[in-house]
Parts: sequence; structure tokens; C-alpha cells
Amino acid sequence: MTTQARTGGAAPRLPAPDEPVLDVSGLSVRFRMRGGRRIAAVTDASFRLWPGECLALVGESGCGKSVLASALLGLLPANAQTAGRALVGGLDLLAADERTLARTVRGRRVGLVPQSPAAHLTPVRTVRSQLQETVRELTGARGSGLRAKAEAAAERAAFPADHLDRYPHQLSGGLAQRAATALALVGDAPLLLADEPTTGLDRDLVDRTVDELRRHADAGHALLMITHDLAAAERIADRVAVMYAGRIVELTDAPAFFGEPGPRHPYARGLLDALPERAFTPIPGMPPELGALPAGCAFAARCEHATAACKTVPALLDGTACHHPQEPTRA
Repeated sequence: MTTQARTGGAAPRLPAPDEPVLDVSGLSVRFRMRGGRRIAAVTDASFRLWPGECLALVGESGCGKSVLASALLGLLPANAQTAGRALVGGLDLLAADERTLARTVRGRRVGLVPQSPAAHLTPVRTVRSQLQETVRELTGARGSGLRAKAEAAAERAAFPADHLDRYPHQLSGGLAQRAATALALVGDAPLLLADEPTTGLDRDLVDRTVDELRRHADAGHALLMITHDLAAAERIADRVAVMYAGRIVELTDAPAFFGEPGPRHPYARGLLDALPERAFTPIPGMPPELGALPAGCAFAARCEHATAACKTVPALLDGTACHHPQEPTRA
């Protein structure tokens, strides 16, 4: 049975427009390693996600984005410790037990487009079989309507109908991604977590996929999209959160981030300047290991604006966690 279908129970109501779908406060994740070592994967993440809104979470690989998503769904390994809270419809996802998460959260309150879709698809069952099971469990459809609803779900994610009777090992990476997206959309969950939903897709399919995710948000749902694809983020996002070394260092409206005045955090600005259509200038240096973070600002070693003040960790104030927030200029 797929992750999306192991849920049961009635689908929750959509929140009121003035009520956040997701309210994250002080979310931290630590991994206990052998020898007492600890990995600070996520530190003090706080944000709210509202009905009809898409928040794009961006940053270099290994910064903690996917760990944050896994924490929200209770999919972390046994050596993980979480702190803080993450409320969805009054339920604290970080405090919920596995039974609650499996029966009332995954697929119903929170849908997931996984980063590694092949690992979430049952290898011995066809895509059609898995879609029909998910549709039956999440919508209650039976009989002749079940097949039609499963095919409609596939069409939403641009999954070709002539591939529905194939097994996961017969799919390309892009097709597996679209199958996982179709499964995630079935339950029309109030919150959808899309972890690199455009991996392995060509540009036309990227645009089609993010447009479908945007329609999901426009229907009153909330979307947290984790992505390296800044073009996709610009196309779909209302706000952008930039993560570096486990911390959110900038949180701002998407038009201001991608346009004027642009990012205020030097790292966020560097992400945009590294794009071929912009300055095409890479950020110097490498991000620190999450198990050996510096005492102060984790970006200081790569930042041309660093001073002695950066020996302390900056708080996230007015949407930027930086002792020297910038007002960048555009050519």
C-alpha cells in the first residue's frame, strides 16, 4: 500500500481564509550519531502557510529542506529528535503518534510529492493499481467510477494513460515523478508538500506540473514546494523562504525576491546571481558541515560583508537573518 493511501478517516475541512493551514514555530531537528555526535539538520524554523498560498523553500543541497518536510510527516529515522511545533488544523504534527499520522494526516491533511518517488511506489503493483487504491481510500469511490477517477488523477499530473498498467521499474525517473504527483493530488489535502516535484522533467512538463500545483493552491489549499529550480519557484510561489545550514535566512514575498528590490541576505542574493540568465557568478566556497557548524553566522566564511558582528548568530528580523542586510541593485 502506498504512503498516500495508508490513512483512513474522513477528509478534514479546509481552513478559513484567516486561519493558517500550517503554523510552524521553532522547528528543530537533530540527529544523534555514534560517539555522541549530533547533526543540526534544522534549527528554529518558523513560518506560517495560508490557504491559497505557495511557499517555495530553496537552498543548496544538504541545507535541511527535505528534513524539514520529513519532520512534518513523521518520516524521520529513529535517531532523529525534534523540537518546536507544527500545527495543522489544531494538530501538532511533531507530537502526533504514528497511528494518528498514518490514519488521519498522511494523504488527508498533508499530501506528499516525494523527492525519491521510486522509493514511495510499490514495486510489485502497477501505477493504475496504486492510483485506484489511493482513490478508493481517500475518496470512497467504488465500482466503475474508480477507474475513471484514477485516470483523471493521472491526467492531472500529465501521466500518460498508456503507461498506467506499467510497474515502477518500467518507468523513467520523470514518469515516476509524475506518478507520485498524481498520488499526492488525489486526496486534495489542505496542505501539500512537494519535495523537488520537477526532478527529471523537461521544461514543458516542469511548467505543466507547477501550473497544476498552482491550481491546487488556488483552490484554497496550501503548498510548500521544496526546489532547486528557481525558475519554477518564480512561476508558482507567493513567498520564498531561503534555507542555509539548517536555518531560514530569508523569508519574503516572491515578487520582491525575484524582482525589485531583490533578496537582502547575501546568500539569497548569491543564489540568484549564480543563475545563467543573471550574473552567472557562483557563490564562493562551500557550505559548512551540519555536524560542525560555526558558532556565529554559518555564511560568514563565504560572505564579503562579514565583520566581527557575524561571530553571533543573527535573528530573523523583518524577513532577513543577517547582521548586514543588503539593498541590492539591478543592472
